[in-house]
Amino acid sequence: MPKNGPKHVVVDGSNLATEGRTAPSLKQLNEAVLSYMNEFPDTKVTVVVDATFGHRIDKREVSEFNDAIDNNELVAPPAGAVGRGDGFVLTIAAKVGASIVSNDSYQEFQPQYPWLFDAGRLIGGKPVPHVGWVFIERLPVRPSIAKSVKKASREANRPMPVPKAPPPNAKVAPKTKPVVAAMKPAAPATKSQTAPKPVKPVATSNDLTPFLEFVEKHPVGSKVKGTVDSYSAHGVYVRVNDVMCYLPLRLMANPAPRSAREHVKLGQSVSLVVSSFVASRRSIDVAISGVSAPEKKVSSSAAGKAKKKKKRQSALPARKVAAKKK
Repeated sequence: MPKNGPKHVVVDGSNLATEGRTAPSLKQLNEAVLSYMNEFPDTKVTVVVDATFGHRIDKREVSEFNDAIDNNELVAPPAGAVGRGDGFVLTIAAKVGASIVSNDSYQEFQPQYPWLFDAGRLIGGKPVPHVGWVFIERLPVRPSIAKSVKKASREANRPMPVPKAPPPNAKVAPKTKPVVAAMKPAAPATKSQTAPKPVKPVATSNDLTPFLEFVEKHPVGSKVKGTVDSYSAHGVYVRVNDVMCYLPLRLMANPAPRSAREHVKLGQSVSLVVSSFVASRRSIDVAISGVSAPEKKVSSSAAGKAKKKKKRQSALPARKVAAKKK
């Protein structure tokens, strides 16, 4: 690589931030970019991260990440971009003729961007102990081509022949009398044994990337449209783009219907509002537009206790004032 480096590079931030790690580090990405800029000060640098980067870094780095996005120090692809971060990196590099700093080979994009194999268009980088970041030109790894398998002959695909006689010198086992117990017919299975047990539906867990992209684009309270996919015991599952959402009976109508089949049909398009997320299960609850969760009723005894407590609190300052006057 020339000492002055290429004129413009696009840094695959998600790749360098995860180099040698299981989760991305904004600190490691900053060190890599600053090291490259110090080594090649005349090169323009554009740093791109994927749309889920901010959700995967350490929580202590989120504030700094948001500031970097606001200041255009980091660039993320628009939601729903084809190819996500990798496709965005390659699109920018192709548009301005830039080199790419990444350890990825972009195998699925190689037919579309053959210039990846041109000299100087791909630069790798690794942190070396006691040295720092080292950058070097590299060539992408091509996908392995499976060897063609010779087709089997027609004879090989036919069933094995059944011999009409035992093999020579084979000993024939003597015939034995059938065991009485074995001849008895099996007892008929009871109804409880034959009837399958009903399977309780489990809340759908979405894949991580579509779930994070949905959460980023559709916060709680935002309106979405979905298609009823399947029924459950207490609601329905609704598909919204690439994720599956859950619409419970209590958020379907007011008052809630006794059965989801009475209110919506499979394949029906419905207007929804995002109600809540459960990150641990990657599940999404939605409500029919205009329907809110029913308020919890307060029992008469609880209401009476609260009223007495409030009365005692209002009387307390009066006693203190009376005591001061004495």
